[in-house]
Amino acid sequence: MANEDPRLQAFERLLNIMDELREQCPWDKKQTFESLRKLTIEETYELADAIDNKDLKEIENEIGDLMLHMVFYAKLGSEQKAFDITSSLNHICEKLIYRHPHIYGDVKVKVKDEEEVKANWEKLKLKEGRESVLEGVPKSLPAMVKAIRIQEKVKGLGFDWEEKEQVWEKVQEELQELHEEVKANTVEEKELEFGDVLFSLINYSRFIDLDPEAALEKTNKKFMKRFQYLEKKAKSLGRDLHDMSLEEMDVIWEEAKLM
Repeated sequence: MANEDPRLQAFERLLNIMDELREQCPWDKKQTFESLRKLTIEETYELADAIDNKDLKEIENEIGDLMLHMVFYAKLGSEQKAFDITSSLNHICEKLIYRHPHIYGDVKVKVKDEEEVKANWEKLKLKEGRESVLEGVPKSLPAMVKAIRIQEKVKGLGFDWEEKEQVWEKVQEELQELHEEVKANTVEEKELEFGDVLFSLINYSRFIDLDPEAALEKTNKKFMKRFQYLEKKAKSLGRDLHDMSLEEMDVIWEEAKLM
């Protein structure tokens, strides 16, 4: 035991704790795949927050929380005699080996860059029995993230714009179509055209090497910071925002932009 890999020791410890909790803790005994799903999504967002904040200690903590969820799902699977942690880990190992022929193949496949690796990855997925490359996009993904994944996947098969100028022209085209539909005032068409604008902007973000989710989140934080300054300043002046005119609020807003 003294020479055993500490990583294996830590993982075995977690597995043993999971067994004990499932057997002895009233809360853990009640959990199901369905009840854990929402909590897992929450934990994933907490990890995302830690990454955005570049908080390495919190990233460490959130990895542990997510690892617990993975072990929990495997425990539930083993109780139903459907799968267990061993089969899950072996499955991902075999998948990684199969989808990296440039590393593990008997005859090494040469790749020039990461884009070619992605393209080969999608081709191999289709060989595994999928009828569409888009089958791998989870239905429950948030719409913006889903749009990014859709575009990445079709790009892997060569279906993509060639130049960013083409994409920008598409953005302008979609904006004009949205403007026309707004004037026509048909709700369904406005919704569709607005979606087209967002989809084309997300496409453009790829061509200028930006993460649209990260960009929007920075704007969210910027807006919140400025509005909270507005609230505090109004309070310090003994004013209530409900009683202030837009022009008065704009004066403070401009101050906030300088902070």
